[in-house]
Parts: sequence; structure tokens; C-alpha cells
Amino acid sequence: MATYFRKRSKIHLPITLSVSLMVLNVTLMVCWIIVLSHRSLWGALTIGVLAFTLILAGLSAWLVLTLKEIGLNNRQANFVDSVTHELKSPIAALQLYLETLRMRDLSDEKREEFQGIMANELQRLDSLISQLLEVGRLDALGDNDEPDDIEVTTLLRQYAETACLNWKVKLDEVFTFDVEPVTIRAKKIVVDLIFSNLIDNAVKYSGEQPEVTVKVRPHGRSRVQIHISNNGSGISLDDRKKVFTIFYRGGSELERRRKGTGLGLYIVNTLVKKSGGRIQVKDRQGGATGCTFEMEFPNRTDPPPG
Repeated sequence: MATYFRKRSKIHLPITLSVSLMVLNVTLMVCWIIVLSHRSLWGALTIGVLAFTLILAGLSAWLVLTLKEIGLNNRQANFVDSVTHELKSPIAALQLYLETLRMRDLSDEKREEFQGIMANELQRLDSLISQLLEVGRLDALGDNDEPDDIEVTTLLRQYAETACLNWKVKLDEVFTFDVEPVTIRAKKIVVDLIFSNLIDNAVKYSGEQPEVTVKVRPHGRSRVQIHISNNGSGISLDDRKKVFTIFYRGGSELERRRKGTGLGLYIVNTLVKKSGGRIQVKDRQGGATGCTFEMEFPNRTDPPPG
């Protein structure tokens, strides 16, 4: 299966074949119209034109479906490349440090440093495996859980702290919080996955000096609007819908600076929609580099008037 995924398909052949068949179909249809119209065979002319039109529509549909299949196949190939890298890197690091611990007499300080690195690599492996498992159970995720009242800003700060630990940056140097205290009625496991993925991505794909802004506001009568912005390279207009599709990652795995699986935003988009909300990608305000993920969640639970 992996060999199949890794074989990237080319789009030149189906496009060339489809266009050639379409041109031939149109040419035959024109000839059919000219010949039968001169002979006034209107019944045969009508049937022929309908038949040629159906053939043309079928060829067009076949081309669209083929291109979609090729796109999915190529995304799967990128996915296998990225997962292979994400799995091999921590395993190789763990093997190296284990061999070093076994073969050398290290000081307590150095031994503690190595154990800390190994713990981080294990956490990286655990996160990747958890993400892969989450995709397989998205449809049923949280179905057996009861909704809770979740204070949004508190949860966002918690995941900001976790992301800063993962990427070894300081919270007060990276994050700016422009938030109002709001609470939503939602399933905790679902909201956890949404916020943890978005906050971690915001830091991961920021510039060399990461800057992340989190903005939370009540919206309308019962909704919450959340903006998460960073100062990275941004997402092109063409990619803004594609980034939410499964396996999609822009560019080549060999050229990409940040590795990943192409699953995080697919998980986020699926769970946001399942919760009755929406998510989209926008430019940062003021024309600054980077992008903003804008979300809306329903079921805001305002405190009773005092």
C-alpha cells in the first residue's frame, strides 16, 4: 500500500487524452450537424447532437474525477513521506542517545539532559500516533461525552503554554492575548483537539521571531468568535480551502522547513463543523505578513444578569 501511495501520478496524460477526445467529439458533432442539416434529417440531427453532448459531458466528468483522484494520490504520497520522516527522526534520536548512555560513563548532569531529550522525542512520537488515531475516529469522537461549560480563554492560554514548551520559546515573548472571558457549551475532547492543533500550528509556522495573537470576542446573540494570527509566511489564496482537506500540505516534502502530516487542519475543520461552527483563513489585519484563522462557535453560555 505504501508503495502505491508513494508513486506520484502525473496529470499530463489524462489532460492530453481528455482534451484530444473532446476536440474529436466536437469535430464529429459539427460534421454531423452540417451533413444532416443539409439533408433536413431533423430527428437524426437532434438525437446525434444529444448523444455527442452526453459524450462530451461524460468526458468532462471523467477528467474532473481523474484530476481529483490524482490530487488525492499525490497528497497521500506526501503524507507517507512526512509520516515516515516524523517516525524515523525521533526513533533514530532515541537509538543514538540510548547507545550513548549504554556505552559511555556520563555525568549525572549529562545523563539527565539526555533523558530529557529522549522524553521529548517520545512525546513527539506519542503526539503523532495520537493524531493518526484521531483521524480514524473523528465521526464518533465525543459521541459518548456530555457537553461541558468551557471557559475559552483559559483553555487557549493552557495550550499556548504547552506550545511554547514544545517549541522552546517564552510565552510572554510570543503570545499576545486580546480576549474577553466567554464560555461555550461543548464537548471538552473536541475543543481540546481544535485549540491544541491551531495554537501549536500558530507557533510552528511563525517567523524566526514568533509572534502569535489570540483574540476572543462574543459574537451575535449566542456565538463566540476566535482569531488566532501569526507572523509566518502566510497561506496563499489558492491554498486557503485546500489546507482543510485530508493529507494536504503545500509545496514539496523535500523543500519544506517544517514537517508534519497534513492531518491537523483536516481534524480541526471536521470538528469545528461537527460542533456547528465555522473556520476560515484570512489575511492579518493591516497587511502584515502571516495569516489569521477565524473561528466561530455556537452555544455561548452567558452568565445570568446580576
